[in-house]
Amino acid sequence: MVESYKLFTDGACKGNPGPGGWAAVIVDAAGGKTVLSGNEAHTTNNRMELIAAIRGLQSLPPHSKAVLTSDSSYLVNTMTAGWKRKINHDLWESLDNLTATLDIQWEWVKGHSGHPENEEANDVAQSESNAISESTINQALTHTDASGKASMVDVGSKGITAREATAKASIIMQPSTLALIEANELKKGDALSVARIAGIMGAKLTPQLIPLCHPIPIDQITVELSLNHTNSSVDITGTGKTNSRTGIEMEVLVAVSTAALTVYDMAKAVDRSMTINSVRLVSKTGGKSGDFYSE
Repeated sequence: MVESYKLFTDGACKGNPGPGGWAAVIVDAAGGKTVLSGNEAHTTNNRMELIAAIRGLQSLPPHSKAVLTSDSSYLVNTMTAGWKRKINHDLWESLDNLTATLDIQWEWVKGHSGHPENEEANDVAQSESNAISESTINQALTHTDASGKASMVDVGSKGITAREATAKASIIMQPSTLALIEANELKKGDALSVARIAGIMGAKLTPQLIPLCHPIPIDQITVELSLNHTNSSVDITGTGKTNSRTGIEMEVLVAVSTAALTVYDMAKAVDRSMTINSVRLVSKTGGKSGDFYSE
């Protein structure tokens, strides 16, 4: 006889990325309940949602049937409606492997709508996120010594590994300014081409701009700029690769920041109200700390 279960899963994150928690409430056919939960010091809400589903499904016997209920559209629609899997590929692969041996029905429920087990999963996930103490998080501040003074991290004992990082930024402007950039009619010239080169140059100068930042061999830096007519912005993506003892996150962040400032400089004569927004790291891979994704 095939066993049947009901699963209620949820994830939480403080800061997104930041400390997060997950929870899975499993109810068997006889009404018995099991609650699984856990946390991570640095993660995202979406990863916690996926891990909650994975851990819940991993607890089921092979070939069993289950209805998995979640308030995460990201989880449910990706599994049922073909939403694109842009990131978190490791977790999606785990879910695919699990669902190949289980009969799963996916159900979305609106969050905080009074559904008892869903509310329980939410409360447990929030508690797990809160359980990561400030002292635990502060241990990750590697650029301070035992007395709290700024210091350069000793990476001499780390192995040389392939590392990659991607950062993004946007500069919002008047639609008329965006039109001038698109038509290449700014008096200073081609803003997008100049900003792209500036971003690459900025990445190379990162150790001279950011205190305590290690010089690293840069294998590749790419800076792409695109026109976003919906937001009236120039959107910037920087990607870097290195084989080194430390990562290339700061280089790609400096790259997109420099590119955005260059666009501002090229266009400020016609629009001084431009704003640079959402400079952020969106992914990093390689190194002992593992992979990171924020989108």
